[in-house]
Amino acid sequence: MAQEMRELVVATASRWSGVEPPNEVALELAAELQAIVVAFEAVRGGLRFEDEPAGFEAALQACKETP
Repeated sequence: MAQEMRELVVATASRWSGVEPPNEVALELAAELQAIVVAFEAVRGGLRFEDEPAGFEAALQACKETP
């Protein structure tokens, strides 16, 4: 799957920006993006601060430093 991500990044960069990856390290980093995508997919739907703004405000107040 990492190879597919690598190919996708190369194709997208070429299509949108007209550039090619500068070296093998850039291609390896592109392939490693798959792990990041999987990590974000794992937390999808679990982050809900936007659903409860009052809870977010309470969290901010709880972290507030006192002088």
